Amino acid sequence: MNLHAVRAIYRYEMARTFRTVVQSILTPVLTTSLYFVVFGSAIGSRMTEIGGVAFAAFIVPGLIMLSVLNESIGNASFGIYFPKWSGTIYELLSAPVGAAEIVLGYVGAAATKSVLVGLIILATSTLFVPLQILHPCWMLVFLALTALTFSLFGFVLGIWATSWEKLQFVPALIITPLTFLGGSFYSIDMLPPVWRTITLFNPVVYLISGFRWSFYDQADVDVAVSFTIIVGIMLACLALITWMIRTGWRLRH
Repeated sequence: MNLHAVRAIYRYEMARTFRTVVQSILTPVLTTSLYFVVFGSAIGSRMTEIGGVAFAAFIVPGLIMLSVLNESIGNASFGIYFPKWSGTIYELLSAPVGAAEIVLGYVGAAATKSVLVGLIILATSTLFVPLQILHPCWMLVFLALTALTFSLFGFVLGIWATSWEKLQFVPALIITPLTFLGGSFYSIDMLPPVWRTITLFNPVVYLISGFRWSFYDQADVDVAVSFTIIVGIMLACLALITWMIRTGWRLRH
């Protein structure tokens, strides 16, 4: 494996993040802080506890997942789409760099940035509500796995997209609604049986449920199922990316 190529791509993508700190880090943190003010303070003060957890604290894992999902997809998709758009992707494809090095560089940088944003939001949330993380190691595992999985999905999206509009279509019209409907601000046990069954087809439910379990030892679905779903999505994305790069689909033409 060409580790020099991986390091070069990774450092380039990370340097781009630190050149745009306001957009890459401060914006999602400030946006999430507004959610805490609106939902945690204004609405949370009028709502009862959910499963013995204060509403303001209950929504913290969901808000972190909301930001991590969007950041992972956005960073990875932009990272690979911009070279396609500018034409510099041909220099990368003609260099002695394999598919594994390209994926490790771009996806690794996107996942790192997403985990960093998630941890900053977690630290920021302690300014609004008292938090207790019962399973800190599992919290980091779910956070890292989610960031990695959806960075891979964002990489797929960046290769698939043929315009800037398509690049924004999936996150705005599919991922964000699925996140809001995936139990970010409520427990799916509060839904009627029919809607609860329908909600279980939403993969984001399993991400948020597993992540929330690491905080409060509560989950809408079994933790093992959540972990399996995340790993399954990750492997599917890896297989799709491998095919895309080896065949040059929407990369060489």
